Amino acid sequence: MSLSISLTVNGSPRTVALDDFRVTLLDLLREHLGLTGTKKGCDHGQCGACTVLVDGVRKNACLNLAASLDARGIVTIEGLGSEEALHPMQAAFIEHDGFQCGYCTPGQICSAVGMLSELKDGLPSAVTADLREPVVDMAEAEVRERMSGNICRCAAYPNIVAAILDAGKA
Repeated sequence: MSLSISLTVNGSPRTVALDDFRVTLLDLLREHLGLTGTKKGCDHGQCGACTVLVDGVRKNACLNLAASLDARGIVTIEGLGSEEALHPMQAAFIEHDGFQCGYCTPGQICSAVGMLSELKDGLPSAVTADLREPVVDMAEAEVRERMSGNICRCAAYPNIVAAILDAGKA
C-alpha cells in the first residue's frame, strides 16, 4: 500500500509517494529528497542532530512520521540560507566557531532558530523565573536549557551558546 503526501520543503512544494506509512521525516528528507544536511544521530529523539522546523516549530525528524505531515511546511538546514546569503544563525556559528566536527551543527542551528521564535513568542522554559510573565531576556541559562535537547559530542557548547546569544541580538 502506498501513500502520496504533499509538503512544502524549504519553500518548494513537493509531492512524495511513500511505500510505507512508517517512513520518518528524517528518512523522507535524506532518502527520498536527497537533503542530507539533516543528520541521523541516535534515531531515537535523544540527540537532536535531526532537528528541523515544521511550520516554524523545531521537531526531531526521526520521531515524526512523514505521513502525519501532509500539507505542512518543513525547513531544513539547506533552506535557512545559502552560501551567498547565510542565515544570521549560520553566520553566528561561523563567527563564534560554534562547531567542531560539524555533525550536530545542522540540528543545532535549526533548533536555535526555532528557539529564538519561542523566545520571541514569550514561551517559558524550565528556567523561566516567572511563568506568568513572557520571557523577554535571553540569558545564557535560558539558552542552555532550551538547547538541552541538542547534544554536541565535541562539547562546543560555550561557542554554540555565544553564537545563539549573538544571533539573538540581531
